[in-house]
Amino acid sequence: MTAVVRTAKAWREARPAQGYLGFVPTMGALHDGHRSLIERSGQENDATVVSIYVNPTQFDDPADHARYPRTWDADLVLLETLGVDFVFAPEYSVIYPDDGRFTVQERGLSDRLCGPHREGHFVGVLTVVTRLLNLIRPTRAYFGEKDYQQYLLVRGLVDAMLMDVEVVPCLTVRAADGLAVSSRNRSLSEPGRAIAGRLFEALTTLASVTQVRSVLEEEGFDLQYVEELDGRRFAAVVLDGVRLIDNVPLPHSREADPPLH
Repeated sequence: MTAVVRTAKAWREARPAQGYLGFVPTMGALHDGHRSLIERSGQENDATVVSIYVNPTQFDDPADHARYPRTWDADLVLLETLGVDFVFAPEYSVIYPDDGRFTVQERGLSDRLCGPHREGHFVGVLTVVTRLLNLIRPTRAYFGEKDYQQYLLVRGLVDAMLMDVEVVPCLTVRAADGLAVSSRNRSLSEPGRAIAGRLFEALTTLASVTQVRSVLEEEGFDLQYVEELDGRRFAAVVLDGVRLIDNVPLPHSREADPPLH
């Protein structure tokens, strides 16, 4: 049975004293992408803890935070089904006993791609990840490649702060039409969902960034960026008021801009 832990003290008492511990940080509204991370953690560790915490400091729009889907009952059923050992579901005061006075900021990679479009987002992400990793103290932490920029930042954070944890990237899970699975997808209208998969199609089939931009605009996507960096093609778009991101590796024969890290 999955044990629900809500405070730092309770986690310190519940944390397994021995064996490998896998950690999957989430904001809930769990989907097949989360499932893949959890299943991999279960294969590689003696125990797995999943956090569910909708972190307010990574939202640049308070309204976006307020409408983020919260599906606790369904999430807990899924975690029980997957055999997760622990769910860490803290309140704000547990994660931010200082009320957010201390933050973690990176200079460089966080200023690119999503950075200019989401003020303060990566400060919030890196701050909450630092706090969670310091508290959970996992052997391995699992992150999806859909948020590839976030994965690179977390990996750099762990290296820079000398944290004793392995950051494990996991392949993006996709719907049948190629759309990267995301909690935000459920906010798309039926017509929006019908064309959303064309983002992946454009990223993987068109020869140039210019072509990708042109086709996506014609399809009705509002573009934030389409860029090629570090051997990958990245995009962020808005459809039906929903922000979608994706990235794909470029063929080895192609040249890209300087590395992200």
